[in-house]
Amino acid sequence: MGSIHAGVQKRSWKTRLEAKEKRIAQMKDITKDNIIPTNRIIEALENLITPGDRVVLEGNNQKQAAFLSEALSQTNPKKLYDLHMIISSISRPEHLDLFELGIAKKIDFSYAGPQSLRMAQMLEDGKLTMGEIHTYVELYGRLFIDLIPSIALVAADKADSAGNLYTGANTEETPTLVEAAAFRDGIVIAQVNELTDELPRVDIPGSWIDYVVVADKPYQLEPLFTRDPRHITDIQVLQAMMIIRGIYERHEVQSLNHGIGYNTAAIELLLPTYGESLDLKGKICKHWALNPHPTLIPAIESGWVESVHCFGGEVGMEKYVKSRRDVFFTGRDGSLRSNRTLCQLAGQYAVDLFVGSTLQIDSMGNSSTVTSGRLAGFGGAPNMGHDPGGRRHSTPAWLNMMTHDDPLARGRKLVVQVAETFQTGNKPVFVESLDALDVKNDTGLATTPIMIYGEDVTHVVTEEGIAYLYKATSMEERKRAIEAIAGVTPIGLKHDVKRSDKLRRERLIALPEDLGIRRTDAKRSLLAAKNVADLVDWSEGLYEPPMKFRSW
Repeated sequence: MGSIHAGVQKRSWKTRLEAKEKRIAQMKDITKDNIIPTNRIIEALENLITPGDRVVLEGNNQKQAAFLSEALSQTNPKKLYDLHMIISSISRPEHLDLFELGIAKKIDFSYAGPQSLRMAQMLEDGKLTMGEIHTYVELYGRLFIDLIPSIALVAADKADSAGNLYTGANTEETPTLVEAAAFRDGIVIAQVNELTDELPRVDIPGSWIDYVVVADKPYQLEPLFTRDPRHITDIQVLQAMMIIRGIYERHEVQSLNHGIGYNTAAIELLLPTYGESLDLKGKICKHWALNPHPTLIPAIESGWVESVHCFGGEVGMEKYVKSRRDVFFTGRDGSLRSNRTLCQLAGQYAVDLFVGSTLQIDSMGNSSTVTSGRLAGFGGAPNMGHDPGGRRHSTPAWLNMMTHDDPLARGRKLVVQVAETFQTGNKPVFVESLDALDVKNDTGLATTPIMIYGEDVTHVVTEEGIAYLYKATSMEERKRAIEAIAGVTPIGLKHDVKRSDKLRRERLIALPEDLGIRRTDAKRSLLAAKNVADLVDWSEGLYEPPMKFRSW
């Protein structure tokens, strides 16, 4: 009998490995081992990367592989060009310089806050090709499906001679980026702050790492999640009181994620005061998916918080976290073990509630941070700010969202949008039409860049009150509830007093008075800490804020 393989041409099943070995062979004149000399990193990148490669570069919320991104931007565009860059957070100028210089051509990303204006202009000028704007989890997931990188450029605190990495408090997305490349015969290069004989712990094994290079200076780290309580306003205190009383208490919210902002910082600082007055300790806000916000210190110290899993660290919180092991996830050395991918998943599936802010909301509750001339992206808000259809475990808050007795009824995650009715500069937050619609048309995006879809939003909170959108029985009723709390914005001016009174009686909206809150009580004096110095005192001196936050 003839072979079933007769006529089938033999092929190599190791083409990726063979390509990798060929690239590594080109490094023999630069290094004999896995350590790249600092002053030869540009030459090394030109040997290890080829035109058209898919390159994933660590540039997340806080930790930036700045030495490697700067080196890549200094390579010869005649040698390296048409790279397809994958950067979760486009945060540094050289991230976009790559496209100006012709080294890179296409970008897939999640967030571009610091570079959002330039990003929009470059896209309009045709200086880069857009892949997609992703959520974090979505981008990380695609690294293992159809965006598998040939090269991974990452950052870590320390490495030993075997290439084992210690990532410290800001492990962030490093393991995910490394794994996607390392197990598909890609090349992984890690910049480190120092080489050492012994690591505090091994966060990423050396067998996953091809090359280590000591950076000329420590990687960039920003205190993005620090909010000075001095800047919290009375209006934000009022909103925080409404959220605690009208949402957290009403729905028994025990696990949650807070976005970054002064309105959520106000909530954290009201738990030990206003929350205590309502006898809510032990009943709400026990489990968190959250960076170690300094404004959470008083709630931790007064016994509100049982656990915090972190996306990343926060500058100055290292000693505090190490001393509060019962609350945070830490290694044997006591330092924080964060993980952006796993914390995003926890925020998506494991928590009762997400609360965040936005720049624009339309009459149906759709929201976006993408506005005219600004291509900011999404980050993780859409991951946490939606009702995950795959959830099956129940909690009191999740079950409390059920509005009918169907035997197949299921609960919902609480998705809360909190915003003052007007932004800085007297720009209304509530608008007839989102700028994102124009951005879609101007940039040629396949879909409108909505951050959180209205269908997922359960509550909207303004200084006027709370709209309980999950209780609405029609789109028309949802619109009326939003109008009732939208102030004197174009949307709010449509509201009718008699209709709003009816919505109050039916508990589709609640004004502060309906929640037993006197507006005159909403004062900064309620905050458990009025400034950063107070946070340091609460921490027993363990919190060491960056100099720009010190006013003493």
